[in-house]
Amino acid sequence: MKPGAPQKIRGDFNPIATQTPGLQICEHMPLLAARSNMWSVVRSLSHPYNEHSQGHMVMLSGRTDLPVGFNELLPKPTDHPSIAALLGSLLPERGGLPSSVVLPEKLIHRSGRVLPGQFAGVMGSQQEPWFLTSSRFNPTTYGAWPEYEFHHARGAENSNNLEFRTPGLALPRGLTESQFNQRLSLLNQFENQTKSLTAVDKVHAYDRYRERAISMLGDGELNRLFDIHNAAPEIQDRYGRNSFGWSLMLARRLVEAGVSYVQVNLGNNETWDTHGNAFPNLKNHLLPPMDRSVSALLDDLNQQGLLNSTLVVMAGEFGRTPNVTRLPSHYAKPGRDHWGAVQSVMLAGCGFDSGKIIGSSDSQGGQPLDDRKSAENLAATMYSALGIPRDTHWYDLQERPVGLYGADPIPA
Repeated sequence: MKPGAPQKIRGDFNPIATQTPGLQICEHMPLLAARSNMWSVVRSLSHPYNEHSQGHMVMLSGRTDLPVGFNELLPKPTDHPSIAALLGSLLPERGGLPSSVVLPEKLIHRSGRVLPGQFAGVMGSQQEPWFLTSSRFNPTTYGAWPEYEFHHARGAENSNNLEFRTPGLALPRGLTESQFNQRLSLLNQFENQTKSLTAVDKVHAYDRYRERAISMLGDGELNRLFDIHNAAPEIQDRYGRNSFGWSLMLARRLVEAGVSYVQVNLGNNETWDTHGNAFPNLKNHLLPPMDRSVSALLDDLNQQGLLNSTLVVMAGEFGRTPNVTRLPSHYAKPGRDHWGAVQSVMLAGCGFDSGKIIGSSDSQGGQPLDDRKSAENLAATMYSALGIPRDTHWYDLQERPVGLYGADPIPA
């Protein structure tokens, strides 16, 4: 917040006090304000790009340089691997679950194109992160549906064709365990006759996912883990009965079950793209469900003794312009445009549960003023929190080693 700046900078919202002396945040995040002893804020994270695809590539890979031949319209095998893919390959699996999970959907533009930056890139498709697709997805739907669904120009909406569902891990109706084992035996016979195919990259990826699926089918406890709609009503109410709340409730369960890295996309890539009608949409549709669900996540991790060992990160692909802007041909009211130069990032847990303020921006919130941080610093903070040594390398398809850390972690 820049409450002392001119109206065209500060906008419509007012700051409120938090539990941390001297730290104020937006008035429409009262639950997080009451929990500032659980989180810290980095006010100076910066990168040079003002477009969604570049911003996603940088923030999701932890690398400021764009890959050779980068195409903002589609993922390419020459892209940098995402943090989710890197950690999925480096960290051990536990309890029959992958070490890295992305939910509730892939990031998809409203035109239908899939955004680059989310995938394994030069590591090869066999290292793709595990996308836990939980929503019947419409890329033109914004917000925490069904409770807070909205359209940037039209305001509140209520689609009836959206569904949040988690994987069904039970055997199909009528299929006994014995029959299932017979089918697996027959499948193995066929595959033993085609061993020459095992060198094909896509077959390796298929085997990896098939083996995991078979393992999960036999575990009734995992079925209960994914069944979030059977959570106690009071728990669902605390998180919110919407796509934000269900996603973070599931993320908390995955952390409890031993998954090392969970990436939650709070809406598709344009849910927070507030070029117009920004202030009513943030006030009525975006900040309330985020405030509620993130606060519930922090409360549960803290109550269960997991916050000290779990780093919670909340960030976007970029910030928003310091100046309030207008696009009268599209929106009735003003908003803010893309701004990679500076954004604020929330860090909680792993030593950041103290209301610490890291870095600052200038008087207009347009550029870092001191202690500038990069996507590399943020990624290194995640790696360090997971206990990954500084000399760790990952390997591309040509078996070339690449250092994991690109900068120092942000000190807690």
